[in-house]
Amino acid sequence: MERLVNKRILLGVTGGIAAYKSADLVRRLQNAGAEVRVVMTAGAQEFITPLTMQALSGHPVHTDLLDPKAEAGMGHIELARWADLVLIAPATASFMARMAHGHGNDLLSTLCLATGAPIAIAPAMNQQMWADPATQKNLLIIQEKNVRVFGPAAGSQACGDVGLGRMVEPEQLVQMAADMFEHRALTGCHVVITAGPTREALDPVRYITNQSSGKMGYAIAEAAAEAGARVTLISGPVSLPTPNRVHRIDVISALEMYDATMAVVDAGCDIFIATAAVADYRPAELSEHKIKKADGDLVLTLVKNPDIVATVAAHPQRPFTVGFAAETRDVLTYAQGKLENKRLDMVATNDVSGPNVGFNSDNNALTVIWQGGHKVLPLAAKRQLANQLMELIAIRYKR
Repeated sequence: MERLVNKRILLGVTGGIAAYKSADLVRRLQNAGAEVRVVMTAGAQEFITPLTMQALSGHPVHTDLLDPKAEAGMGHIELARWADLVLIAPATASFMARMAHGHGNDLLSTLCLATGAPIAIAPAMNQQMWADPATQKNLLIIQEKNVRVFGPAAGSQACGDVGLGRMVEPEQLVQMAADMFEHRALTGCHVVITAGPTREALDPVRYITNQSSGKMGYAIAEAAAEAGARVTLISGPVSLPTPNRVHRIDVISALEMYDATMAVVDAGCDIFIATAAVADYRPAELSEHKIKKADGDLVLTLVKNPDIVATVAAHPQRPFTVGFAAETRDVLTYAQGKLENKRLDMVATNDVSGPNVGFNSDNNALTVIWQGGHKVLPLAAKRQLANQLMELIAIRYKR
């Protein structure tokens, strides 16, 4: 079931008595880690209400092809692009006929034509309807289009007949859906990443910060999601969009980042990657009003912030912990010291003194070290570098 973590499942429900099982199917898909959006035909709404499916999925249910409200939000083409898998359960004989012949006269059939995602159907109908030559011919056409067919199962039916035609049970459908996805490097893992700078307020107007743009951390979050992980990104103030399939928690100060990180780690995670440039110190006192300019120098008293990555590395349920070291001199010496002193599993270090790497740049170069080994990741785009780093982390984590 791990293969459904972070997957986007578009569940189509058509008008058969088995539609009542679709409610259970939504819950089971979500429990397996998938995000589910529901599309219902007019016939399906005669058996189960959109309100029920909305309450279970946590998203508005899509029912009409030409719905101005839906098109202004997630329109039908965008919905077709959104899906990793289109699963139609139940699929009636009528819908199978329309799918076989390429009809697009309602929202669900149109989505099937418009999506590039794989499609699977779970037929559900009277046993005689399933055995009818027309249905069997439509089945062959559908299979030639590389649509996966789950079932049907045999057994007693609502009409009293016994035979092939029952919809496969939701628990089995979830497993069949999971089997359609490959097992990726971090499938089933929860990866927590900190990114960006922190801001330490002096007064209501001024603060101390650094030059971190968050680009490296956001690229790593995207790479972790692409590797199949469930990703939590704890971000300082940056001007970057949240990567797809990433849960983002916004913070400002180092103390806020510490609290957010420990709350997530306490709840359990597998890998922690500390890319954030966290302020080492904060002002001892926060002025209630703007500090006014006066004769002489302004003297600030600073106190030390908690060390987030060291605290995580010392946690009783310690995740695999990766630190970052952005340095301007003696890069490898400082990084090795960080690895040993904070008892980390890996440290990714880079020299940020150059103009074309590090903070605010779209490129970077890293040397990744661990106890007894290291690897150089040469200059590349941060997104490419993030993928290389995640591959390396996955290898070391599994060892």
